[in-house]
Amino acid sequence: MAKLAPPPASFTGPARKTARTFYLINGCYTVSASLIWGVNTLFLLGAGLDIFGAFLANSFFTAAMVLFEVPTGVLADTKGRRVSFLLSVAVLLGSTLWYVTIAATGGGLVAFCLASVIMGIGFTLYSGAVEAWVVDALRAVGYEGSLDGLFARSAMVSGVAMLVGSLGGGLLGSANLSLPYVIRCLLLGVTFVVAFFAMHDRGFAPRPVTLGHLAEEMRRVGRAGVTWSWGEPRIKLLVWASFVQTGFLMWGWYAWQPYFLDLLDSDVVWVAGAIAALSALAMTAGNSLVPTFSRMCARRSTLLIWASATSSVALISVGLVHSFWPALASLLIAMVGVGAVEPVKQAYLHQIVPTEHRATVVSFNSMFGNAGGIGGQTGLGVLARNAGISEGYVVGGAATLVAVPIFVRLRKVGGVYDLGGEPAAPPQTTAAHGLPEICNVDTNAGIPAAVGAQSTGPWVDKTPWPGTDERTS
Repeated sequence: MAKLAPPPASFTGPARKTARTFYLINGCYTVSASLIWGVNTLFLLGAGLDIFGAFLANSFFTAAMVLFEVPTGVLADTKGRRVSFLLSVAVLLGSTLWYVTIAATGGGLVAFCLASVIMGIGFTLYSGAVEAWVVDALRAVGYEGSLDGLFARSAMVSGVAMLVGSLGGGLLGSANLSLPYVIRCLLLGVTFVVAFFAMHDRGFAPRPVTLGHLAEEMRRVGRAGVTWSWGEPRIKLLVWASFVQTGFLMWGWYAWQPYFLDLLDSDVVWVAGAIAALSALAMTAGNSLVPTFSRMCARRSTLLIWASATSSVALISVGLVHSFWPALASLLIAMVGVGAVEPVKQAYLHQIVPTEHRATVVSFNSMFGNAGGIGGQTGLGVLARNAGISEGYVVGGAATLVAVPIFVRLRKVGGVYDLGGEPAAPPQTTAAHGLPEICNVDTNAGIPAAVGAQSTGPWVDKTPWPGTDERTS
């Protein structure tokens, strides 16, 4: 039986330096950002918002991510991944300072919503850029190994950083809920300096686009990225899975802060930070289990199906048990499942997408997940206000079960990518088969555009391609 290709034990030479830079940047960014993650809902409630207002402000943050995911991904694909990331840090720093100012001056819901929009733009500048940067840089130095291990290790680094940030944010918030935000700004300044000197575009040449032609260039690359995202059947399924899963998780992450304190009958802020830290550990545990699960599973989709189903059942249990310790145990089990799913989805996506559209497609995937988050935070926010947060966990957790049949479908069309392998590049004859023009790019990378030229092989499926009635051969 075929097994998922296990990640390499370590990187060597220039690839090791690139991977370590990736881990360092991810760690610095995550520890800075996560300082507020365990206390954000409590901060908004303390600033005068009710539970629905807190989720409404968060939904504006998510809406900004939906609107700007693709444009900022295009920015990374034209002006460079480094520029995009540095802008992300600067925007996030400024919007965080604005949050503190609003709370201090009693600015209210509208001001928080506006600041959340700016903060969302900051995160979109980050979302696809750093992943695209490391994949391109590794390919540039000749690395041809599995990406599953890279993203699993990166997720572990981010999990540890989140552990430190969340726990530190909870302790700081116990003294003053504004302190985590202030310290976050200081650490973001450090992150900017680190990235400025350590992160340089390799394996990708930023295209010099004048201001007058930037909009047209963004439309051109954006159309190409959307074509890849929506026209490739495997990516389309991964995008829908992100929509379903992220739609709930964006609400569920912030909902447990007041919910668990209520179950514990306590208002001690450091407890929220401790739970956030435990959640980070649970996700890190899920990341670390990816190599083990990969050896046990013949396909990536098998891992995705079981991990997603386990996570969904555990999330439903959070709302059903009505007791602190069983609810906490259920939450941590769910986070282990999430930690196992995300690196595999990332590697699956990156293995398919060509270099010139990588950041845009990753951003398109994030955009769809965030679109689900808008509905999840708004709809479940109303449900939480009217019926209780526990009911939100039951309904939202049940909704995430929809991802299971999506991954079952992915199993049917995944081909060699579902096995974690790289298919050999076929002849460069895609244009002759009636595929979209954009599918002519990078035919030596083993991407579906290229393998579409083959009439046989493990990658062939029956799914129609955009602009055609059927896959031709």
